[in-house]
Amino acid sequence: MLARADALFVGPDAFFDSRRVQFAILGASNRIPTSYAPREFVEAGGLMSYGANIADSFHQVGRYTGQILKGAKPADQPVVQSTKFEFVLNLQTARALGLTIPETLLATADEVIQ
Repeated sequence: MLARADALFVGPDAFFDSRRVQFAILGASNRIPTSYAPREFVEAGGLMSYGANIADSFHQVGRYTGQILKGAKPADQPVVQSTKFEFVLNLQTARALGLTIPETLLATADEVIQ
């Protein structure tokens, strides 16, 4: 007998990202609550995501690049990690999976897709 997963997490990867609609459809059709790192998966129909804000990451890269173009040595630049993360929920997908999202979790979400 095959074991069935109770939930699934899909990490940030270019291979997965190029197939985000397929992942969202597979998760929903198999009734598996799925969490993702990038928000684009949730916009494509996935249940929820928690990950670095991509726009903020690009902003950090721009500042880094600007410092280097002004003459700073790349080796002297500090290592920067993402500081802004976002939690996104898709309520339509939650309803389709038969899940009830607690109000406390909805209140902590940065964005709720209806």
